[in-house]
Amino acid sequence: MTITETRSEGARSLPEQPRPPRNKQVNEFFELAQRAKDEGLMDRGASAYVPRVIVLSLAFAGAFVLMFTLGDSLWQLGLAAFFGVIFTQVAFLSHDGAHQQVFRTGKRNEWFGRVTGNLIVGLSYGWWTKKHSKHHANPNTIGKDGDIAPGALVFVAEDAAQRSGFMGWLARRQGWMFFPLLTLFAIALHYNALKTVFTAEKLKRRKTELAMLAIRLIGFPVLIFLAMSPGLGLGFLAVQLVVFGVYMGGSFAPNHKGMPIIPKDSDMDFLRRQVLTSRNIKGGRAMDVAMGGLNLQIEHHLFPRMPSPNLHKVKPIVEEFCAEKGISYTATGLVQSYGMVVTYLNRVGLGYADPMDCPIMAQYRPR
Repeated sequence: MTITETRSEGARSLPEQPRPPRNKQVNEFFELAQRAKDEGLMDRGASAYVPRVIVLSLAFAGAFVLMFTLGDSLWQLGLAAFFGVIFTQVAFLSHDGAHQQVFRTGKRNEWFGRVTGNLIVGLSYGWWTKKHSKHHANPNTIGKDGDIAPGALVFVAEDAAQRSGFMGWLARRQGWMFFPLLTLFAIALHYNALKTVFTAEKLKRRKTELAMLAIRLIGFPVLIFLAMSPGLGLGFLAVQLVVFGVYMGGSFAPNHKGMPIIPKDSDMDFLRRQVLTSRNIKGGRAMDVAMGGLNLQIEHHLFPRMPSPNLHKVKPIVEEFCAEKGISYTATGLVQSYGMVVTYLNRVGLGYADPMDCPIMAQYRPR
């Protein structure tokens, strides 16, 4: 496996009792973090999110007005696709709230993430934060990152080898099946939300999450069937779920899938763990909007609490720093990234891909 594009892109110590030097690699990350902090890029404030909230609020208002004025017109299916897009955009906001990016206080961020996630999108804030926090701590790490745990897809050849029957057939073709499977992703997200609020042993504000999910997952379909005939309403729901699932999955998948897989007991430092397992997507500010900042995945993983509007500002700093330290920094186009994901999944499913063959990872294997 190859990295696709490398851009070379307290108290004072007394003289007679010097402090032992910090670990060199720990120092490297703190040096980078200090550069970002000196530029004021870690400062949080809701003002940066106000324009997005206003635009999305107006989009929802207009969409609901159209829903009740179009009647039994097939134009409703186009509107359903639009709902899928704006639900995904709100999910990006919930993601930022869960990362404590929007407000200066944790409580406000928590409520922002819960309202946008549970009440508007139909996701469980509690489920998402627990799952996503583990991913950020150990991206692409076997046995620690739930995003590469075996499921409908497998990301390690050893897992694919254990599959037989229909699941084995699917694994051997999973790259080609990736996008068709994304059409079911929205249903999986809503299912996991409900499963969490009903079965999770520990869930903060369980009743609140359940009430919000009930309003969203029951109330929205009711409005649909009040606005149009049952047949068209079912079509509307299907289109909305498909667009939401493909857009959501298609925004998160290019960031790590097909990047190096790290052994469970690797001692890789934080800086390299985050950079080497992440992939940025090119496309400038338009891509920033389309992917809610997830296209700048390297910077997001290095600074998960940095407001997403600041990620494009810290990007040149990170690129320059990685070039100084000889750390591979990967950035590709969106279509190219999807090709890499499909190719990687197919190779894993056929048993050809050994993620430990990556020369960059080899030096970090436990000895």
